[in-house]
Amino acid sequence: MSSPASTFTLDAFTRLVRDEIGMPLEPEQVTADFDELPEWDSLYLLKLVTALEVATGHGVPVGKILEARSLKEIYDLAVPA
Repeated sequence: MSSPASTFTLDAFTRLVRDEIGMPLEPEQVTADFDELPEWDSLYLLKLVTALEVATGHGVPVGKILEARSLKEIYDLAVPA
């Protein structure tokens, strides 16, 4: 049986960012540096960590996530291959 994390695709992650934390995001922006995302702020990061833990069913490495420079990096840390 698959764990929630193993079925949590990058497309699902993009939808989570848009729908659950309320940040407007186009799929091509997932790899952009946070400096290139005008809406990005620390409140979105806090909401994202919480939403990811619910969606994947496990904790995420917050210390490493704080060092990430893009949403794709956060996805890779939260949903290991």
